[in-house]
Amino acid sequence: MRLVLLGPPGAGKGTQAARLVAKYGIPQLSTGDMLRAAVAAGTPLGAQAKEIMNRGELVPDRLVIDLIDLRICAQECASGFILDGFPRTVAQARALDVLLADKHMNLDAVIELLVDEDALLARVENRNRVTLKAGGVVRADDNPESLKIRLEAYRAQTAPVSAYYAERGALKQADGMAPIDEVSASIDGAIGVRV
Repeated sequence: MRLVLLGPPGAGKGTQAARLVAKYGIPQLSTGDMLRAAVAAGTPLGAQAKEIMNRGELVPDRLVIDLIDLRICAQECASGFILDGFPRTVAQARALDVLLADKHMNLDAVIELLVDEDALLARVENRNRVTLKAGGVVRADDNPESLKIRLEAYRAQTAPVSAYYAERGALKQADGMAPIDEVSASIDGAIGVRV
């Protein structure tokens, strides 16, 4: 099973990806995690990424696609994978399509978690209160001001990816505002798993 999870920051993609990993035994591929791992391992791609990131620049799509190429060919992805945080742009979606076609693979579904942005802001504030109450550390970018900026970037860059996949008949949607178990059941239904 090969899936892409789409949705704005705070929509619950990480929560749902973790459930899918546990349920289906396929890995969650986060481009951020892959970049950090490649840098830490000192791979040739990691060295390139490190140099770019040290300059404060975004890692180019080609490098990210090369990392994804390496990962999806790994044994752990033989039964499939979940892409979380990629593709972020239509150009990346097109590049992913080419990569998968070259590997004689296809996506089983692109799942978009639909959410109310005002409710997302409240969700972030509540998550921060819970984290602080438990003695945890709140992420620096996990606050209403940062979320508003991230949502603007999402609307400008990533939201068009939904339309791209909808035109190809691959997009499935789930109500990301529903309780977690209901969202999971909706995703199972979208990918054709009876619950």
